Amino acid sequence: MSKFLADPYAIIKRPLITEKGTLLAEQNQYLFEVEPKATKVQISQAIATLFQVKVVSVNTVTRRAEQKRTGARNHAKPNIKKAVVTLAEGQSIDMFPTV
Repeated sequence: MSKFLADPYAIIKRPLITEKGTLLAEQNQYLFEVEPKATKVQISQAIATLFQVKVVSVNTVTRRAEQKRTGARNHAKPNIKKAVVTLAEGQSIDMFPTV
């Protein structure tokens, strides 16, 4: 494992707060954007370390780059890897902590 991917903050980029993500939270599943080179085991360990929870499973999906054209210029959105993390019964991650 590379030194870069040993850091949990390097693996988990940000939580994805979307309509689908909030519906998954009701089923004890959480959606995160992760480093494209990270494996499911590394993602599981990073979530467990950062949030002190027990991870049951991790499912990943990679969104391929989308090509956009503006006039004569071509632009590409970057590849994004998403992880759906399922937690053990009774565990949760507070995405919106109260102040």
